[in-house]
Amino acid sequence: MNRLFPVLILAALLLMLDVYAVQAVEAAFQYLGEGAQSLACQIFWGITALGFGGIALYNLVDPALLGQRLRTFLMLFVFTLYISKLFLVAFLLLDDARRVLIWAYELVSGTSSGPIERSVWLAWAGMVSAAFPVLAILWGVLRGAHHYQVKRKSVFLPHLPEAFDGFTIAHISDIHAGTFWSKTSVQAGVELLNAQGADVVCFTGDLVNNEAGEMNGFVEIFSQIQAPHGVFSVLGNHDYGDYLAWPSREAKQQNLRSLIELHGHMGWKILLNEHHIIEKDGHQLAVLGIENWSAKARFPQYGSLADAYQGAEAVPVKILLSHDPSHWRAEVLEAYPDIDLTLSGHTHGMQFGLDFEFLRWSPVQYVYREWADLYREGMQYLYVNRGFGYLGFPGRIGMRPEITLIELRKGDAAP
Repeated sequence: MNRLFPVLILAALLLMLDVYAVQAVEAAFQYLGEGAQSLACQIFWGITALGFGGIALYNLVDPALLGQRLRTFLMLFVFTLYISKLFLVAFLLLDDARRVLIWAYELVSGTSSGPIERSVWLAWAGMVSAAFPVLAILWGVLRGAHHYQVKRKSVFLPHLPEAFDGFTIAHISDIHAGTFWSKTSVQAGVELLNAQGADVVCFTGDLVNNEAGEMNGFVEIFSQIQAPHGVFSVLGNHDYGDYLAWPSREAKQQNLRSLIELHGHMGWKILLNEHHIIEKDGHQLAVLGIENWSAKARFPQYGSLADAYQGAEAVPVKILLSHDPSHWRAEVLEAYPDIDLTLSGHTHGMQFGLDFEFLRWSPVQYVYREWADLYREGMQYLYVNRGFGYLGFPGRIGMRPEITLIELRKGDAAP
């Protein structure tokens, strides 16, 4: 009963929106005859009924029976349906404002031209505008979800050993295997990653949404990722299973142990508040990796940079893998001035925005100061990867999934 009540409240609010929105359909088809108008309204209410069915399935049926992917697409359908109706409602409100002005004028002037009907043109404009979010979301799912891009960046370090001049790092983040809907596309993304021929590959967390079992069918694909100096990884906030109600504490801990073991099965070296030293021609580079550490109160601080740093003090170049970019400004810049480059993910670029060299915008920038691409303070760098996968919305609009190729160069930092 506790679960049913909020669903009924939501349904009532959406129904009120529908009763208002259908007026646009009635107005748009009023001059095409009663048959056409009636059919259009029937189609409207038929699609609406499917939306209510989706809400009921999502909220009232055991998630285990539906599966994560079906639940995701049910909510995508409902979300798309009502976003499009909000566009429709915007034109209805504009039309109502017009009608109120006409009514006020007639009231003041003492004239009357009869009932003030809805504008057919505004009704059709609303219906056409309602198609735009539908098309954008379809594009974001069918094309944007796996439209992988390779971002190439150079990081200049004056103290970089000659042996590592030109050393390349492939960086991916936020796989979120539980949301993938196309193994073929994911396979293509992994092949694109391997094609970069990087010296080392770094993954900065969120392998799954919640459960290790989400990797079933994907272990074989991600096991193909290889690099001469290894593949290194860390955990992200979603990897701990904190967003599920587990039957017991032991079940949650076992899930985390299984997930950590999966990294090893794929040939990835997971760094749990520790570091690994890469040697080349007698020179060293340290890769430090910590568990999730966030400066945002809603996300956990499981990581210990002090533990990862211990023993790497004398290594001339240090690269930190830390899932949440807020860690960089909160601790790295403050206490570890010799960590040259921090690699993070987490934000996904919100999977929505504008992403050009001359213009970069996403709503996530109002939450995270550093949210995508390369940042620098003094001689320290941060790179925030836009993510390889997606969460919630099974697609991307204007914020493509990313494989980053970072080249280390010896020299003064570029301006």
